[in-house]
Amino acid sequence: MKDLQPIHTTRNLRFKKETWILLLGIIFMASTLRSPLTGVGPIVSTIRSDLAISNVLAGFITTIPLLAFAILSPFAPKISRKLGLQSTIFYSLILLTAGILIRSFGNTPSLFIGTFLLGLAIAFGNVLLPSIIKLNFPLQIGLMTGIYTVSMNLSSAISAGITAPLSNTATLGWQGALGIWAALSFIALLVWLPQLKNGRGAIKSSTTHKTASSKQVIWKSPLAWSITFFMGLQSLIFYTTAAWIPEVLKSQGMSGESAGWSLSLLQLAQLPMTFIIPIIADKMKNQRIIVIVVTLFYLAGFTGILSGSTALIPLSMILMGIAGGASFGLAMMFFALRTHTPQESAELSGLAQSFGYLFAAIGPVLFGFLHDVSLGWKVPMGILFTSAILLFLAGMKAGKREYIFPKLD
Repeated sequence: MKDLQPIHTTRNLRFKKETWILLLGIIFMASTLRSPLTGVGPIVSTIRSDLAISNVLAGFITTIPLLAFAILSPFAPKISRKLGLQSTIFYSLILLTAGILIRSFGNTPSLFIGTFLLGLAIAFGNVLLPSIIKLNFPLQIGLMTGIYTVSMNLSSAISAGITAPLSNTATLGWQGALGIWAALSFIALLVWLPQLKNGRGAIKSSTTHKTASSKQVIWKSPLAWSITFFMGLQSLIFYTTAAWIPEVLKSQGMSGESAGWSLSLLQLAQLPMTFIIPIIADKMKNQRIIVIVVTLFYLAGFTGILSGSTALIPLSMILMGIAGGASFGLAMMFFALRTHTPQESAELSGLAQSFGYLFAAIGPVLFGFLHDVSLGWKVPMGILFTSAILLFLAGMKAGKREYIFPKLD
């Protein structure tokens, strides 16, 4: 592999051709990281009815990718060092396309097998894209992280909005509505092809800074664990709301399509914040004020949903979307802001996304279980309120200006 070199090291945005090609690859790769997942929530009742599965098992449709994230995330940096970063991303897109297609076969085993495979594939992008940005755009981390997160959430919003209408067509059904996202992952695979030739972006153990980083040290870092819990809690909130809020809204008299578009509104509300927050966070001495605002918006949004007032639903979804976009953008920035090198960023990303997503996986299943037991939505909604408070506690530690490893000059 070639030596570790950034592709763009000046603050002006007069990118070279290869820089634009890489940026396009990042955008398309990011667009595949949520769109295959967020379309499930609006049609989970259709899937449940067609396959005759319980609410708990239906919750696993959302939880299985999180378990796949948790299993693979710690190994993604190691795999990328062996195969090369570009090749690892390329192979993950092949796996993602296959997983989406298998999921759409229309029976229970293929649904869960395909979901697990696409979860494994998405884990690579989750872990490696932040380190790609830190490596290749060291002076534009906030801006590039914003572009990456906007791409992810825009495709996510589109998926949440159009999946239910598509599933109601006779030619597609829920299987085809989920299967169409294989086209996007295949396009992303083609766009990523040039990266296999340029040899850039390999993560190596050697760095330009001497640090105390090691596998043992990162596990002992309180800051790393605060970031991990922050990552996990915002993910728990995101995936639980994506899986179940449409069902909550339908129980309040909203149609399936309207519930899907309400979830899409939440996703769209995330977009400005996923772009703005990384840029703002990059310029702040600490990010605690962002954490405070995020917590307040989450609590206000959950309260509006729990009230059962139809008039409050749009505002509640917007508040939850703003909080979700800000918390996700901030979580992604922590991987860069609290580390010195791309290798450290990848290690922190692997730890945070492994244990964070494992923690987040509890949310959708527990939410469905509590609904089955309580026969209502007030008890399961308590999960979201509790998660927002815990997010605040973890974020106040993660938002302090310090690093997971000391720099040894």
